[in-house]
Amino acid sequence: MEGITVFSHSDCIAKDNGENHPERKERLEVILDSIKNIDELNISLKEAPLADFKTINLVHPQTYLDELFSMVPSSGLVGVEKEPYADTVLCSQSKEAILRACGAGIQSANELMNGVTKRLFCAVRPPGHHAETTRANGFCFVNNAAVTARYLQNKFNLKKVAIIDFDVHHGNGTQEIFYTDKSVFYGSIHQHPLFPGTGLESETGVGNIFNAPISSDVTRDQFMEIFSTKILKNVDLFKPEVIIISAGFDAHKRDPLAGVNLESEDYFTITQSIVEIAMRHSNGRVISFLEGGYDLQALSECIKAHLEALSN
Repeated sequence: MEGITVFSHSDCIAKDNGENHPERKERLEVILDSIKNIDELNISLKEAPLADFKTINLVHPQTYLDELFSMVPSSGLVGVEKEPYADTVLCSQSKEAILRACGAGIQSANELMNGVTKRLFCAVRPPGHHAETTRANGFCFVNNAAVTARYLQNKFNLKKVAIIDFDVHHGNGTQEIFYTDKSVFYGSIHQHPLFPGTGLESETGVGNIFNAPISSDVTRDQFMEIFSTKILKNVDLFKPEVIIISAGFDAHKRDPLAGVNLESEDYFTITQSIVEIAMRHSNGRVISFLEGGYDLQALSECIKAHLEALSN
């Protein structure tokens, strides 16, 4: 059984989005509690470092970061978007949380490529897959998965990195960042129509983008069939050197922000299918990031399933 390293930090818990916001600190608290109570897996829990601007600049220009962090308030909340999506907010602890979330991915890449471990999970918030090159949206500010992919390429000279996204919302940010880059595969299965409204099958980039939009009435078996034929088959052909997962657990039947009806155990099957491809092409190397998932009970159950499959 493969050991798993989990990166997280109390700064990620400290970020406050206000009362009744779905992306709340309790998400991470229940995940960490769940992880600490998994006795049967070899899990090493480590503190995420702060990301450095130079590495983030591989994706996001400094002018964007300067503007973003200049908006961080000394108290209260500041929205970074206009209506109708005014729920991407900054608080006084936001800068540290954002840099820790991204730093978790950077350090995961270092440990992965230096042979410390082959499976890593970044238990962090805020999430990242909606963050575009110069636009924060969908609760996301810096695209953690994208920065990690670019860092792997820049630092370790990797030629092919795959990002697989099973969050119920399309990762418009990740797609925008890599839309014309053949060296990065992006595959996403997501409910459509749903925020952010992108992710049609016709959006193919330069042959590196694979979208699998699904309706809310899709069955569990249909979900896995679509995921297999439209995402996994193509990433298998791509033969990545490392696989990054944007792991959202909001396609669960309990989730309040979507309408897909997966069960907790389905995330074991989804993750296991990704690990099998990593074993064939990537020397088993996988970095996973927490993205969405807004029901606390479902999160607790899904994380156990996800980590169990990562460890296989």
